[in-house]
Amino acid sequence: MLYLVPTPLGNLKDITLRSLEVLQTVDVILCEDTRTSSKLLQHYQIEKPLTPYHQHNEHKILQHIVTQLQAGKNMALITDAGTPGISDPAFLLVRECAKNDIRVETLPGATAFVPALVNSGLPCNRFLFEGFLPLKKGRQTLFKKLAEEERTMIFYESPVRLVKTLQEMVSYFGAERPCSVSRELTKMFEENKRGTLQEVHDYFSQKTVKGEIVIVVQGKLHE
Repeated sequence: MLYLVPTPLGNLKDITLRSLEVLQTVDVILCEDTRTSSKLLQHYQIEKPLTPYHQHNEHKILQHIVTQLQAGKNMALITDAGTPGISDPAFLLVRECAKNDIRVETLPGATAFVPALVNSGLPCNRFLFEGFLPLKKGRQTLFKKLAEEERTMIFYESPVRLVKTLQEMVSYFGAERPCSVSRELTKMFEENKRGTLQEVHDYFSQKTVKGEIVIVVQGKLHE
């Protein structure tokens, strides 16, 4: 069996008892970065073989992992933070397991966009998760399309591109569109900044931005 196990965004206490139980009982743990995952596992005194599984090698080792699963090994897939498959590796492996009738079990747990959305104060009954925007090709086309989106929109962004992305959103969505930016979720310096796109852009333009970023933008209102 393959288990998809969410891991904490930053606060090591944000892991479920069931997740710890699974990590303690599987034969192998597939992880995005062994250095990052080792800190979590050492904290909970879990000693298991680690196999790197990330976007740069997932195609290369995919069949090897499937073969091991078919041979009877139980594996857990974790990423550096959050739920595998949400802007992180997992899709290819899950699809291959489905093709080969290998059981996959996904555990509930940490996912960055959920607390950011709920904390934003924006409508969360209907929302669109976009993840990371394309860096170049198709970026403008996507912004033009999203400008008409009526659902609340959620984006992931890096700290070095945050201000530029907010400026583009001002241009395409309008300066007065309500939004919220969350960074360093669950960590000591967690910050949630709400306001219009222009206000939030101006705020982050005046400071050095660090940490993982979630941008939540209100959808277009009916005329």
